[in-house]
Amino acid sequence: MLKIDDIDRRILVELQRDAAQSLDALGEAVNLSRNACWRRIRALEASGVIKNRVTLLDPAKLGLNLTVFMLIRTNAHAPDWLSKFSKATQAMPEILGVYRMTGDLDYLIRARVSDMADYDRLYQSLIRKVPISDVSASFVMEEIKETTQLPL
Repeated sequence: MLKIDDIDRRILVELQRDAAQSLDALGEAVNLSRNACWRRIRALEASGVIKNRVTLLDPAKLGLNLTVFMLIRTNAHAPDWLSKFSKATQAMPEILGVYRMTGDLDYLIRARVSDMADYDRLYQSLIRKVPISDVSASFVMEEIKETTQLPL
């Protein structure tokens, strides 16, 4: 793990809040010159602490009104099945996250679709690409908290 100091931590908090802010604004927020901020950001990028800079979109304004968690169970645990499953899920843009789990559940998928018909299309596409023993789904009725900011 890379050693980050309090200034790096403040920079990261600010960038998580707004990665598009100017270096001048960032420097003012963390009490550093713009050049010092830039050097630290470049070092954080080079070390892999900053993986990417993105723009967060409003899913509802883009017609993606339904968040679904798909609970996957499989009888296949061979490396070739996992590779096929991984490739299939990574190729589906509706799927935002795939997690291998402990316990009775094998995988958890988080996806964003427009409606139930769109979910069914996603489901049908997934089971055509890879054999799955059991798929169940839970649909989000209300988002109480959704963030991309890590606790620093």
